[in-house]
Amino acid sequence: MAPPPPASMPLGQRLMHLAQTLQFGWFIGHLTLLFCSLRYSLSYITFNSYSRSARFSYRTAFVAAAATYGIVVYKALRARSRAGNRQQPGALSLLTDENVQYLLMALVWLFGRQIPLALLPFTVYSVFHVATYTRANLIPTIQPPQQAPAGAASPGGRPATKPNALADTIGRFVKEYYDASMTLVASLEIFLWFRVAFSAIIFTKGSWILLAIYSVFVRARYSQSTFVQSAVGHGVRRVDALVANQNVPPAARQSWETLKGYGRKLTDSTDINRFIGAQRPVPKKAQ
Repeated sequence: MAPPPPASMPLGQRLMHLAQTLQFGWFIGHLTLLFCSLRYSLSYITFNSYSRSARFSYRTAFVAAAATYGIVVYKALRARSRAGNRQQPGALSLLTDENVQYLLMALVWLFGRQIPLALLPFTVYSVFHVATYTRANLIPTIQPPQQAPAGAASPGGRPATKPNALADTIGRFVKEYYDASMTLVASLEIFLWFRVAFSAIIFTKGSWILLAIYSVFVRARYSQSTFVQSAVGHGVRRVDALVANQNVPPAARQSWETLKGYGRKLTDSTDINRFIGAQRPVPKKAQ
């Protein structure tokens, strides 16, 4: 993330300098997503989720999501080009980038039918992205750090600056709730798979295609996200505990063990690293 403008510049110029960066567009995209998600949530809880304003909020939220992840992917490709790496990643290699995965899913949800649950993972991500950008860029631009009293110094030997109460509060919030929120996102993505699968079972129009696309996405997330792996493991352990009950028929326990066996085989056979080479790519953090 680019540093804020120099404190020596007037406030108007600092804000203008900040607004001219791609990162600011990324921030506005996440902020728009949050506002649209809130607006759609209000319509949803009042049983008015198919009104014109609700549909507009839903679609705009995913337009904003696609724009934000598109900016991140574009910046990553541009950075590779500027570094002198003329060989751009192949299609399969590119699909291992979490930001590409979320960009594609945002487009899928944008042009598909409304599924309110699909908004929630993007909304949680946006909360933390907006908070982080506000702390690291917006607050220092509006209120540049002030030097601490004479004699004070940071551990690196540079002059210490006075802490900003709002920035410190945001920092504590991000640090305290980040892991729990990412676990929530993982659980929501898995629950969303069951929601899509249910639509496929009752033969909702286009649901089988959506299920195939989203299954690929969830499989990729499982490969790259320890939070998704933990959520799946937690769910499996809970079912193990349930079927271990003496009142559960042996046939049900056997069916569960068979299902787990098929799941392990499917996981092994769909490992994308088998197709892009032996070296496991380092997953990038979704932004």
